[in-house]
Amino acid sequence: MTTMTKTEDTPAPTGPEAFLSVRDLRVRFSTEDGIVNAVDGLSFDVERGKTLGIVGESGSGKSVTNLTVLGLHNPKTSAVDGSIRLDGQELTDAPEKELEKLRGNKVAMIFQDPLTALSPYYTVGRQIAEPFMKHTGASKKQAKARAIEMLDKVGIPQPALRFNDYPHQFSGGMRQRAMIAMALICNPDLLIADEPTTALDVTVQAQILDLLKDLQQEFGSAIIFITHDLGVIANMADDLLVMYAGRAVERGSVREVLTAPQHPYTWGLLSSMPRLGGDIDEALTPIPGSPPSLLNPPSGCPFHPRCTFTDKVEDSRCSGERPQLAEGRAAACHLTSQQKQTIFIDQIKPRLG
Repeated sequence: MTTMTKTEDTPAPTGPEAFLSVRDLRVRFSTEDGIVNAVDGLSFDVERGKTLGIVGESGSGKSVTNLTVLGLHNPKTSAVDGSIRLDGQELTDAPEKELEKLRGNKVAMIFQDPLTALSPYYTVGRQIAEPFMKHTGASKKQAKARAIEMLDKVGIPQPALRFNDYPHQFSGGMRQRAMIAMALICNPDLLIADEPTTALDVTVQAQILDLLKDLQQEFGSAIIFITHDLGVIANMADDLLVMYAGRAVERGSVREVLTAPQHPYTWGLLSSMPRLGGDIDEALTPIPGSPPSLLNPPSGCPFHPRCTFTDKVEDSRCSGERPQLAEGRAAACHLTSQQKQTIFIDQIKPRLG
């Protein structure tokens, strides 16, 4: 792995250094069919005590980005370039032993499917207690007491008894709560939640989201919340990053992006969602086409083959020139600011109600 120096295409952070700062991150996988550009020049910041939401379709690079932050990619089949700085420490060239000290301690992850993330051979309590012993040097007795405390904190009834249960004895919602307890047992400064409510029913999903917000207030952790559900992100995040084909296409505060989106892909995501209080028979507006192959991504703007507004851009810039994402509130699109505003007000906003 190599660390890239800042270039004109790698925007520098503005203001105080963020707790997590990612600059020009590129992740490539070698496959039998060729090189997959899973993440292609991604930059973002996460501040202490804040939540960054990352949204996009499957295959947009959301999970790969955050696994790379944790150093969980396979160095034999992948190449990573760019800069990942956690609390001022560069991670892209950090040795594995240093990364092991950070995982589960300074930074932790809640995986999408707790049934596969938890080992079926060990009790839930033992799996929660293990990182606490590893990172703090606590005894088994101390770690058990801490694990029971965390099970209670995340709402598991009779935590002292459930400590000895195996994952298959927990419901889906309880397994997810156990994963959250494991992630938070060492009070991490950064928590990465990779679609943590995907497999849960709506009631349990709401409970888990409320739990994460309450625990964030208690521990002061920064959170990266990965999802494809804009409805969930509206209630969870402070800032929002929209990804497409391994790149960031729009970013800003949640309020800015969801109330005044500037990129045609974001318009498509919002238009394809059912409206709260809308007509039950109301037709949704899907995004035409399919996401591009990352083995052979399109030239220019990666979204242009699916975009219905390319005719408003002159000189075929959409297919020939890749738009850049500026710092701060921005969208990587060749449409002018006036065109974006006019299209949104006249065509998109009426769909959203």
